[in-house]
Amino acid sequence: MRIGLLGGSFNPAHEGHVHVSRRALKELALDRVWWLVSPQNPLKAAAGMAELNERLEIARTVAAVEPRIVPTAIEAELGTTYTVDTVRALRRRFPHHRYVWLMGADNLLQLPHWRRWRTLFRLVPIAVFDRPTYSIMAVNGKAARRFAGARIPQRRAWRLVDMAPPVWVFLPGRLHAGSATAIRARRAAERREGR
Repeated sequence: MRIGLLGGSFNPAHEGHVHVSRRALKELALDRVWWLVSPQNPLKAAAGMAELNERLEIARTVAAVEPRIVPTAIEAELGTTYTVDTVRALRRRFPHHRYVWLMGADNLLQLPHWRRWRTLFRLVPIAVFDRPTYSIMAVNGKAARRFAGARIPQRRAWRLVDMAPPVWVFLPGRLHAGSATAIRARRAAERREGR
């Protein structure tokens, strides 16, 4: 099984997540995309974070349009907080699957703040998706420069999951403006206005 791993708080999940997942399924020739709904992102404040079960339920509702997207809260079961630990645990639990880590360009830019980010590059192939306003900075940022020699051209992306890390690809393409931050801000404004 060829699995794309899309991690995050999904606070809340939205159409942008579906858009990226469908692109990953097609462009990376994957069988499934697992949404790893995190109990708590260590780089984000707990304030304003919906409960895990609520975020997972919303993710399942949003993902229902594509049966190959599987939202899960497996990090809570595995007891992992950091991506590198989650990937290692998944590889131990499901050793016959092949994985690729999926992220937006915004996350590539902030990747040097992640725990053992260099190890993550050496552990799993990585696909980076275009994100409005982040992509140029991200592909010129610290992580991209550090692993510049491991970057493959977009035309070879369909082979990424079968390649030995470190290997990564940047996938420009049609962008989606979906944003969990914007959704939360809109909901807060609606609550203030009594809607």
